[in-house]
Amino acid sequence: MVSELSIRICGEAGQGTQTIGQVLSLMCQNAHLRLFAHQDFMSRIRGGNNFFQIRISSRPVYAARSRCEIIVCLDKASPALHASALAADGLLIADQKKFGPVNLPETVPGAILDAPLYDLAMEKGGKDIFVNAVACGMIAGIMELDVSCVEKALRGTFSDKSPEIVDINIACARSGYEFAGRERRNGLYSVEPGDTRERSVVSGSEAVALGAIRAGCKFYSAYPMSPSTGVMNEIAARAKEFDIIVEQAEDEIAAVNMVIGASFAGVRSMTSTSGGGFCLMVEGLSLAGMTETPLVILDAQRPGPATGFPTRTEQADLDFILAAGHGEFGRVIYTPGTVEELYSLTARAFNTAEKFQVPVIIMSDQLLADSVRDIAPLDPGVKIERGLISREASKKVAGYKRYALTENGVSPRAVPSWVADPVYADSDEHNEEGHITEDALMRVRMVEKRYHKRMRLLSQEAVKPVSENIAGAHVILIGCGSVYGVMKEAAHAGGSGRERVGFIHLPQVWPFPAQEMAYLLNDARRIVTVENNAGAQLAKLLRRETGIKVSDSILKYDGRPFTVDELFHQLIA
Repeated sequence: MVSELSIRICGEAGQGTQTIGQVLSLMCQNAHLRLFAHQDFMSRIRGGNNFFQIRISSRPVYAARSRCEIIVCLDKASPALHASALAADGLLIADQKKFGPVNLPETVPGAILDAPLYDLAMEKGGKDIFVNAVACGMIAGIMELDVSCVEKALRGTFSDKSPEIVDINIACARSGYEFAGRERRNGLYSVEPGDTRERSVVSGSEAVALGAIRAGCKFYSAYPMSPSTGVMNEIAARAKEFDIIVEQAEDEIAAVNMVIGASFAGVRSMTSTSGGGFCLMVEGLSLAGMTETPLVILDAQRPGPATGFPTRTEQADLDFILAAGHGEFGRVIYTPGTVEELYSLTARAFNTAEKFQVPVIIMSDQLLADSVRDIAPLDPGVKIERGLISREASKKVAGYKRYALTENGVSPRAVPSWVADPVYADSDEHNEEGHITEDALMRVRMVEKRYHKRMRLLSQEAVKPVSENIAGAHVILIGCGSVYGVMKEAAHAGGSGRERVGFIHLPQVWPFPAQEMAYLLNDARRIVTVENNAGAQLAKLLRRETGIKVSDSILKYDGRPFTVDELFHQLIA
């Protein structure tokens, strides 16, 4: 048996690599294996070359490796494109009858398994499309899993299909499994199972959707823009069950303004987009800031500028989102790094937005959105804090002032239909009642309320940094968002020689936890930020807010995520 295994399924867009990935993830969950999986796909519906990669272990894993022990090629181009990723003692599976001979370069110390993937698909299913099920069964056989693991995974994946389709897929999987049984590798690709506690396989997009639903979101509006669209799909799939209105807007301007309107009316609401769409939402962001309307936005980042790499990953929106919107007003920016944090911080975003009447932005990216991990069941008991005058108390309100000046800077917020008095909201500067004003003193008081007082409150409630192994560390890695996984694994593995590596992950970057970071870095020898951008944006924010200058920044901006091996190499170099 081996301690871990990485498997890559590659082929053209439209061949179902994502479906295979879903089945493999469920199959490994059924076998009590821990996993991390991600996708690499081109921005086209057909053609090109995509892959789904899953890392499997008996212990928790948080990021991908650069090399794969098993690579399954479903098209002619894949062997040449992916052979360099084959690990020592790796196995490249290809259908040489259909696509011709495959020769590995001399520099690749792996082996080729000539597998009749398409013949088996046609024999048992009658169509090429069933090659997916054949491949899943073959992988299960090579890994020496019980065939029931893949059968159960297929039933779960195709639960919305007819029993006939499910049976055909299972028959195809069994044919692949039986072929692999004749090609046993003496445990070379068998991973020891982990513990048998109940676990779920959850994607980042699904975690955001579940967090929003648990927090009581009842209106969701967005314009489809990868990689944020998955959240809308997940919420829409559950909309009827949880009484949620989902509106596909004509553009991002409409989406954000619909959400602001719904929120003003007292409905928990949310929108999501990527960087280009967020650009269009910025005027709405300022409107929410001026009218003190709760607003929750997910920015699932992708490389820019402009259209950029529509289906790739990056962390280059931080500078933009910190300063987005004209004028000064309080805001919160969460940067979750795991599926669990995506869930919990999305739920928290609704509470924060309503309690403090500010926009809250959740920053994700393509890697987080589209990757999956096995996790303990998510906590269903989300605490909901509306920050509203109750319906009963509203009946007793007289002389209501929507923008009343208060000691802490948060005005009492009522649902317009619950109070007898009219509720005014204005995008111009206004007085306590909401009427337009150009009075200089009132302007100062309103700015102090919306900005200074609000930011003090938000700073007090900021999510603290997460740190591990920093005491006595030779190197402290700092990052936020999706780099959490590679930093965590680097910290546990250590650097070169006896070098001790620690890390700090920031689940929230604004208001910036300056005091906590200064304390954690007080005795730091070498500080290195890990960022998926070209400008070391987090390093600059750290210096601006604390005066601490990093020793170095490890940056990656080719549209692909860091792998564990890449970060190890950078630390050793």
